Amino acid sequence: MKRPVLFIPLGLFFVVVVFLLGQLLNNAQGDDPTKLESVLVGKPVPEFRLEDLTEAGKLYDQDIFKGQPLLLNVWATWCPTCYAEHTYLNELAANGVKIIGLNYKDDRVKAIGWLNKLGNPYLVSLFDGNGMLGLDLGVYGAPETFLIDANGVIRYRHVGDVNERNWQDKLGPMYEKMLAEAKG
Repeated sequence: MKRPVLFIPLGLFFVVVVFLLGQLLNNAQGDDPTKLESVLVGKPVPEFRLEDLTEAGKLYDQDIFKGQPLLLNVWATWCPTCYAEHTYLNELAANGVKIIGLNYKDDRVKAIGWLNKLGNPYLVSLFDGNGMLGLDLGVYGAPETFLIDANGVIRYRHVGDVNERNWQDKLGPMYEKMLAEAKG
């Protein structure tokens, strides 16, 4: 009677191997393991009230995202990837791309110094010191960028840096499509 008990660990081992093999095959077929879906895609930006990063006391709410298509870029000075993408965000802004920054769980003084030193691609920088808007957006970390249409509806969530390759391949065409839709 002890023999069947010996097969239980072996059986569990094979179940785990089959599961892991299935995951590997799915990823080999083109699934992106870094892609994080957002339950907010197709929904308005959550309600909030946050201060401007550089002007304490100046408050903004979700209406800041209405009127024109734009990017919401979640960034922080503690984020090395944010530093890497910052030059490209400055290029996009210089070429007319509208970007709002969300300074996420950061030190306000360091963040202002960062923008003064590296340039400021943002129309507005919201200060989310406690990370509550980030939490409402489902942010896992910085950088993350959301494409938001002229009605304030989140159309896409991009995890990681915005760079020339992913702008040309995916984000730019989506942004251009939102611009065309806004013009009617």
